[in-house]
Amino acid sequence: MPTWLESMLTSELALLVLFGICILEGAMMLRFMPSELVVPAALALIGSSIPEVITIVAIAVVGTTIGQVILFYLVHRAGREYILEKRWFPVTESRLERFDGWFDRWGGIAVAVSNSMLFVRGLLTIPAGLSEMNGRTFLVLSALGSLSFQSILAGLYLIGGHLLIW
Repeated sequence: MPTWLESMLTSELALLVLFGICILEGAMMLRFMPSELVVPAALALIGSSIPEVITIVAIAVVGTTIGQVILFYLVHRAGREYILEKRWFPVTESRLERFDGWFDRWGGIAVAVSNSMLFVRGLLTIPAGLSEMNGRTFLVLSALGSLSFQSILAGLYLIGGHLLIW
């Protein structure tokens, strides 16, 4: 984690900074740290009591869902070619075709499931945005997948911390 980010996550604005990072992560624009480290880093730097864990997970779910909804509507309005030609967007034509196939095969449930998985998290936002999927349906599926992902990360952090203490 960059030192500037670490200092921000220990400041009075820590929860607001976490929220902003999660929006970037949801929109697939988080470049300065892996998304799998966001919640564990927040728990390590902000705190890991039960109220803090619930707050951090809630902020992460809301933030990543907002980011994904923004991306969903961007893709929906701008189209496939726009996304593929943008250098800031981390997807290739072959990778997108693979995710199109997953979405065609599994439909909306693939959005929630993929949001629970490492490395493909959020990538089904693009096929969903290109489809006829309703924005509200996408929001719910995205939030459910994000809740699963963030809860798993928090749980692994807490379990790992307890194992280290023993």
